[in-house]
Amino acid sequence: MIKKILIANRGEIALRIIRACREMGIKSAAVYSAADITSLHTRLADESYYIGEAAVLQSYLNKTKIIELAKKIKADAIHPGYGFFSENPEFIKICEDEGITFIGPSSKSVRMMGSKTAARELMSKSGVPIVPGTTKPITSLKEGLNSAKRIGFPILLKAAAGGGGKGMRKITSEKEFSDAFEAAQREAMKAFGEDSIYIEKLIDNPRHIEVQVIADKFGNYAHIFERECSIQRRHQKIIEESPSSFVDNEIRSKITLAAINAAKACGYYNAGTIEFLMDSKKNFYFLEMNTRLQVEHPVTEFISGIDLVREQISIASGKKLSFKQEELRINGHAFESRIYAEDPENDFLPAAGVITEYKIPSGPGIRVDDGFGIGSEISIYYDPLISKLVCWSKDRTSAIDRMKRALSEYQIGGITNNIHFLKSIFDDEKFRKGEIDINYLEREFPNFNRSSKEDRNDQILEDAAVIAAVLIKEKLTGKNHNSASREGRKIINNRWQDLSYE
Repeated sequence: MIKKILIANRGEIALRIIRACREMGIKSAAVYSAADITSLHTRLADESYYIGEAAVLQSYLNKTKIIELAKKIKADAIHPGYGFFSENPEFIKICEDEGITFIGPSSKSVRMMGSKTAARELMSKSGVPIVPGTTKPITSLKEGLNSAKRIGFPILLKAAAGGGGKGMRKITSEKEFSDAFEAAQREAMKAFGEDSIYIEKLIDNPRHIEVQVIADKFGNYAHIFERECSIQRRHQKIIEESPSSFVDNEIRSKITLAAINAAKACGYYNAGTIEFLMDSKKNFYFLEMNTRLQVEHPVTEFISGIDLVREQISIASGKKLSFKQEELRINGHAFESRIYAEDPENDFLPAAGVITEYKIPSGPGIRVDDGFGIGSEISIYYDPLISKLVCWSKDRTSAIDRMKRALSEYQIGGITNNIHFLKSIFDDEKFRKGEIDINYLEREFPNFNRSSKEDRNDQILEDAAVIAAVLIKEKLTGKNHNSASREGRKIINNRWQDLSYE
């Protein structure tokens, strides 16, 4: 039995795991860097340990320190969350050799699926449809160009050793290939320490559909339906939903079966996600496997009633799945909005700083997974994700309305954020109709910076007029000036994000 878990992560996912541990009667041990001394996960865990300087290589990505700490505090298991060591086969192998339970898949499975080209080749052999393209890494310009000509333009270049949009380039003609290939190699080397590239045929305006799979160590496999992750900016998801409004029951049966077959092909256990691209005719193609818990897992939990983190820990403890496939039903519809510390009016650049005001929405069907509060610092060293706002309702339309209400209640002071941008998406008629694909934001919001700034300035002028009217009224009526100040401050607080730009 697992009695103590070291959580090798930070922020909202660390808190998510800490809460699951507490419910299961398992002790949690948090680690933190110099930049995370004030973070909530350091206070809510049963034990907290300083792991190193702010730079990730000296803290959250320091294999030696984390393994030594786990042994020193007698942790039975390590939960990696997502990112950092969650998909690192070398780290998982060290855990296996040291007798520390890794809450996730085996190092063998992660290694098999970690190489995008090897994974594509394995899927092709296992009967899982893949996008036409190369199945072997390409390291030379000449080889790449010959492959591109054979596949036919337009194409996509992708890093063989990783994902997240790093090293990805869209190429529409032969004359663009040389510069794009070399740039993709440089970016891949910087991100993953390997510059090999593979090529895929570009599918016009596809949807990004992923299937949540989970398996125990006894050979029991299940899927927990699909998620729609097509709302992306620079290949990074910002809004996810489950189920997909585009996937009907017939396609759902086919794509979930393909996902189960993909998991079986690599001997997978624990939670994982099979990602697919789907064209306008509902043909789907394997994209990659994420051998870990996904950022967007809460939408699956909302519509299924399955606690994925608890299930992960249970599987790692040697137990069977707590449910059977035939017991699962889709219940309602859920959305997740990623709340980032970034500036939509300045090309979405990360916005570091200290949170001075923090009020989260609440009410039926609303969940906020966060790792920060008033006084917390959003550091330049890590991903600028502040929280995940998740809303559930009986159907897609009412879930959208609930999300709009929740976003309007969310207040964050001191940190520039993307809440205004997210509101614009949920207000868009095409989004409401489900007319989306991975190019939706680029196509529908090409001038967001300009239009949103104009809207923001109009609102600031309106707020200033209201504040002035309150003060004039108090002056004329002789009311206590402090009450005017309180009303004025209330208005300012309600528009804190916008006023803080000026």
